[in-house]
Amino acid sequence: MTLAARIAWDDTILPFQLDRADIRGRVARIDNVLETILGQHRYPQPVAALVAEAALLTALIGQTIKLRWKLSLQIRGDGPVRLIATDYFAPEAEGSPAKLRAYAAYDEEAVAKTDAAPFALLGKGFFAILIDQGPDTHPYQGITPLAGGSLADCAEAYFAQSEQLPTRFALALGTAQEPGGKPRWRSGGIMLQHMPKASPHAAAEPASETGMLSAEDLLTGRNAEEWRRVNMLLSTVEDTELVGPHVGADELLLRLFHEEAPRVFTAQPVRFGCTCSRDRVVRSLEAYPAGELSDMVTPEGSITADCQFCGAHYVVDPKELSNPRT
Repeated sequence: MTLAARIAWDDTILPFQLDRADIRGRVARIDNVLETILGQHRYPQPVAALVAEAALLTALIGQTIKLRWKLSLQIRGDGPVRLIATDYFAPEAEGSPAKLRAYAAYDEEAVAKTDAAPFALLGKGFFAILIDQGPDTHPYQGITPLAGGSLADCAEAYFAQSEQLPTRFALALGTAQEPGGKPRWRSGGIMLQHMPKASPHAAAEPASETGMLSAEDLLTGRNAEEWRRVNMLLSTVEDTELVGPHVGADELLLRLFHEEAPRVFTAQPVRFGCTCSRDRVVRSLEAYPAGELSDMVTPEGSITADCQFCGAHYVVDPKELSNPRT
């Protein structure tokens, strides 16, 4: 693949459909955006891996939301990693890029003391997807327990439980270094989802011992056979194919699913984006009672705030705040 072709697939999400199998999906490559997200912080390697996985999942899931909507993941646990939060901002207009951001809150000392796998650092908790449709609407929220051995497993469980949609993810991520260059994060993934008409066939009771529905509980007959066949094909994908950079997303689909008649749609570009601003900080501070605001004032006489997503630092003079709560 040429350099130009490689760059063309960086930070894109390619939606597709397998016409012979009633299955839809997305291929995502998140590279420069991921490097920007992780470059805002000095995360330990296992924490960075969790943030990278969450960001990639958010891009794959978020691509379907409507213009100007926002999709967020919130992953909370009682382990050394307490929170992973991501936001996918759909484009403001057709043809514009979507925006993606993510961050983690964690106990640095506890993470340093363990050699546990990244997912184990979360402990027990929940995996939530939130969709904000804009002003004058009520956000949608779905929650499932943390389960399986990865965030991808949690996302698959979420769709089986909350949406009754059979879903499968294949993800690859890590750092790569070209000759003479610096190590950089790369990630790539494929999401498969059986069309919604499968939902009425959901089994009354989960077949697994976990008590949670799985894709196999949701499909019967021809639908189940299609799902197994396509998943077997997806199982042949290699990590190097998912992250590239030498295989384009369209080429990868043909390699994996050429017998299923893959049909691709317009690719969605993704950029790093943060919605923080000084005005937002001022408005949020004005919602605090006056007594609490006084406790926030530094010895220098100002109130400071930092954006967890992009690292922006804001300094506000308390005199700027109008009508603080009493």
